[in-house]
Formats: sequence, structure tokens, C-alpha cells
Amino acid sequence: MKKRFVALGLALLMAAPVAAFGASVKIGVINSITGPEAPIGENLTNGIKMAQEDLKKKGVNVDLVWEDDTGKPQIAMSAMEKLATRDNVAGVVGPYTSACSNAVAKLAQRYKVPVLIPAAAKEEITRQGYMWVFRMNAPADVYASVLIDAALTAGKPKTIAFIYENTDFGTSTSQSAKAYAQKKGIAIVADESYSKGSPDYRSTLTKIKAKKPDLVFMVSYVADAILLMRQAHEIGLKPQAFLGGGAGFTTVQFAKEKQISNYVLSSTQWTEDVSWPGAHDFGKRYKAKFGKEPTYHAACAYESMMIMAETAAKNAGNREKTRAGLKAGKWNGIMGEVKFADYAGFTNQNNHQMLVEQIQNGVYETVYPKKWATRKLIYPFPGFK
Repeated sequence: MKKRFVALGLALLMAAPVAAFGASVKIGVINSITGPEAPIGENLTNGIKMAQEDLKKKGVNVDLVWEDDTGKPQIAMSAMEKLATRDNVAGVVGPYTSACSNAVAKLAQRYKVPVLIPAAAKEEITRQGYMWVFRMNAPADVYASVLIDAALTAGKPKTIAFIYENTDFGTSTSQSAKAYAQKKGIAIVADESYSKGSPDYRSTLTKIKAKKPDLVFMVSYVADAILLMRQAHEIGLKPQAFLGGGAGFTTVQFAKEKQISNYVLSSTQWTEDVSWPGAHDFGKRYKAKFGKEPTYHAACAYESMMIMAETAAKNAGNREKTRAGLKAGKWNGIMGEVKFADYAGFTNQNNHQMLVEQIQNGVYETVYPKKWATRKLIYPFPGFK
């Protein structure tokens, strides 16, 4: 009889959820911790740290192995090789930039390590048929279309000018935006790319001003976003709307520059006031912990780590089973409903609903789509003060 009870107890133990018994799982993180994209990388780091704390409360102990790619694809590839071979991680969250993510995607396929990309936008990343690569955020084409749709809902713009950095993120986002603008009957009057980190954009902005565009669409990281708007102010460029394709236009640093950032529209993956489960609580806890507003990068990274770590823990760190679990799973949290699907040429892509924010008096307000909006979109641009 005693042996039967012992056997029954062991059977129940084996059948119980892994997380209930303090599961431990090793997950790699590749992020831009230093280098020019470090300000945004910090948001991803903070989101991942919050996820690690919340996972522990759920009984999942996550051993994080951090790698700094400094924003360079070659370093990201080296980091991925180390995580896959030396550290034998169950999965990887990251990298941040499109160039680094695209480079790492190839290695994920080679080493058969599930990678969940939180916020890189280049469409190609999940359009290569890779079974081991998953993406949380909406890709570049949605960054563009949601912004143009917002402008068309608010007014009747006829012309648009583009200025964007000549990186993977800048070119892919602007390419999608140009195609979508033409589809919507908006004439492209200027198409200007630039080298990231240039000291002066006045001559390019002056050329754009001469075209008198109704919309100015910009794609930049933090430093360039601020400099572009500062110099647009200096030369008196005043379209009906400035459209920022995510990234640098969605940061606390940019919003704080009130004289130049007010009324700029930006596409975003997440806002604190959206009604997705736990979104508001996440924002509140983030501010209490880090003393600053979270960006969508933090939310994307948080949810990516929650999903990757829980899935890996349930599958005892087995890479193939973790990959299969990511493919089959559905989640509903601070990023809304998440499902890694195959559609429109994408593989393992979350078909995520993007939002449009507008900076009003130094605060990001959700203004589009109407279903999620908490403030009215101010259009046309009232002008610099």
C-alpha cells in the first residue's frame, strides 16, 4: 500500500505544471546596451528585467545570459554563436535593431535556437521562411500604413515628402510608406535618405520645404529625430503633419523637447493607456521602478521574455519543443492578443495592431485607431511656438 501511495505521489509530481515547482530556464538576450542605440536599448533591458521578476513570482526562475551587440550586426552574430554553443540557452530574446536582427535570424536557423525578436521592423526578417525566428512587433509596412491612415482620417493631404536614415530600418519603413502613399493617391514630392549621425540636415530640409508637402514622413533613431525636428523648426518647415515612423520619435528624450516635438505623430506598438490586459499596470510599475515613462520597446521586450521563458520552462528548456510551443501558442497580455502566424509571405509573425500617438503638451496621447484612442488627433499641425 505504501508503495502505491509513493507511486501515486510521483505521478502527480510529474503531471504538475513545470512552473509550479520552481522551473529554471536559461534564456539569452542580445541587445544594444552600449553604442548609439543604447537609449532605446535601455528600455528593452528594463522591460526584460521586469519580466524576469514577474516570471519568478509565477514560479519560473530565469537565468539571463546578456550579450551587448553595440548595434553592430557582426557583434550580434558573434553573440548569437556564443549563446547557441557555449551557453546552450533554450532560446534568445533580441536583438533590437533591424540590421542585427536580420543577421541573427540566419544563425538561429543554422543552430536551431528559437529567437523571439521584440521590436525590429525590417519586413525581410520574418519573410525568409525561417522556422526558428519569431517576431512580436508589427513589421515596417504597418508602421507606415497606420500613420498615413491616421492623416487621411483627419484631413485631406495630397502630397508627402520622405526623409529617412539609410539603414535597414529606415529604408524598409520608408519603402513601405512610399508604396502605401501611392496606393492612397498621395503624390511623393521628395525622397531623401541620409547617413545616420550626420551633423546637419538643413540643406535637405530646405529642399523639402521648397516642395511644400502636406505631410513629412521621417524615419530616425533618437539623436537624429531630435536634430531633424530642431532644424525643421529653424528653417520654418510647417507641413499639415509631421509623421515619425516609430523608433526615435517614440522616446521620452524626444517628447521632452517640447518646443520641437509637440503635435508630431508617431506609430507605436504599445501605449500605456491602451486597454490591453495589464498595459496600464505595466506602465505604472515601470515608472515606479525606473523613474521614467516606458516606450513600446520596453513593452515588446517584456512580453517577448514572458512568452519565451514560460514556453521554454514548460518544455524543460528543450529547443525543438520550445519552438513548437511558440508556434502553437496564443497569449493575451500587455501587447494584446499574440499569435505567431504565417500570412502574406511572413512566417512566425505576430499580426499586431499598431497605434498612433501624438505628443500633446509633452505627453504621448493615443489618437488612432478610434477604437483605442483616448484623445482627439490635432490636425493640421498648429505650427512651432
